[in-house]
Amino acid sequence: MGLKRTDEFRQDAVRIALTSGLTRKQVADDLGVGMSTLNKWITAHRDTDVVSKEDLSLAQENDRLRRENRILKEERDILKKHNAVLREPKAVRFRFVEEHRDAFPAARLCQVMDVSMRGLRAFRSRPASRRQRSDLVTLAHIKEQSRLSLGSYGRPRMTEELKEIGLDVGHRRVGRLMRQNGVSVVRTRKHKVTTDSDHKFNIAPNLLDRNFTADQPNQKWAGDISYVWTREGWLYLAVILDLHSRRVIGWAVSNRMKRDLAIRALKMAIAFRQPPKGCIHHTDRGSQYCSHDYQKLLRQHGFKVSMSGKGNCYDNAAVETFFKTIKAELIWRHPWETRRKAEMAIFEYINGFYNPRRRHSALGWKSPVAFERKVA
Repeated sequence: MGLKRTDEFRQDAVRIALTSGLTRKQVADDLGVGMSTLNKWITAHRDTDVVSKEDLSLAQENDRLRRENRILKEERDILKKHNAVLREPKAVRFRFVEEHRDAFPAARLCQVMDVSMRGLRAFRSRPASRRQRSDLVTLAHIKEQSRLSLGSYGRPRMTEELKEIGLDVGHRRVGRLMRQNGVSVVRTRKHKVTTDSDHKFNIAPNLLDRNFTADQPNQKWAGDISYVWTREGWLYLAVILDLHSRRVIGWAVSNRMKRDLAIRALKMAIAFRQPPKGCIHHTDRGSQYCSHDYQKLLRQHGFKVSMSGKGNCYDNAAVETFFKTIKAELIWRHPWETRRKAEMAIFEYINGFYNPRRRHSALGWKSPVAFERKVA
């Protein structure tokens, strides 16, 4: 009886190995037998009726289809994010094969990239050209500047940054190297309304009238309030910008969107700049900016008060642009566990990157600090 069960077990093992589509190692591991034992059983029963010719033919056809499907999947995965490489010169495609040979078979990569294995071997033994060596140096700088800019620089700003450090590069070359090496900008968003204009405070006229330029510092300031989502709840951010250089000259954060938040940001800006009388102070119609305490502080320092039209974000576009920038380059990229962590990151972003380093197209690709220094 034990011998009969053993013979049936062998036949079942052979049938599974020849028709299931699993590898012999997988079958051996599942059945708890050695590879050599399973191979002996298959050799001994190959010419018997354990597996009918129809079943064997069907299994072979399934194997062929599985191989084709695996090949198509590999080709799809290779081309999924790197389809543009096919339009590049052969040297670029050979480099692509070398960079991804750990993830895919080299022969398959060569087939998809329309290059030969013989050409790949020649490429491996060929010394790098002067242009290739220059590209590698430029790419190293691109990756470093991408890290320093918190991954926020696209092709134009990256080109200006590289020129600033002494590299003679153009937009097309920088764009090509960024595209080929996956250096890009990622943006997401989360929305919350922060402007409460349903109040009975007085409304000031729009003195700015969408003219966001200024010849000198402390001619025009603009302020607004935005938000950051954390695991502890919302964190609100109030800022004051000098429209001459787009520099953040005052800011404050709070877990509540009250007038004290806006007042603290304004007091920081006043202490930092000591503005002359007549400086235009522009905000939206939010209750924080229209409150008696806030307006009293503005009068004490001789500001000319200006406010946007009702529900019109374009009237305060400069500050809206700043909020879009800080969210895309910092806030949306991280899950914030606590308000404190978000506050520290905002401090580092404003004082360590945005004011002293970040380049603005409106400022001739200079940072706010550098632009003010040039004017002075």
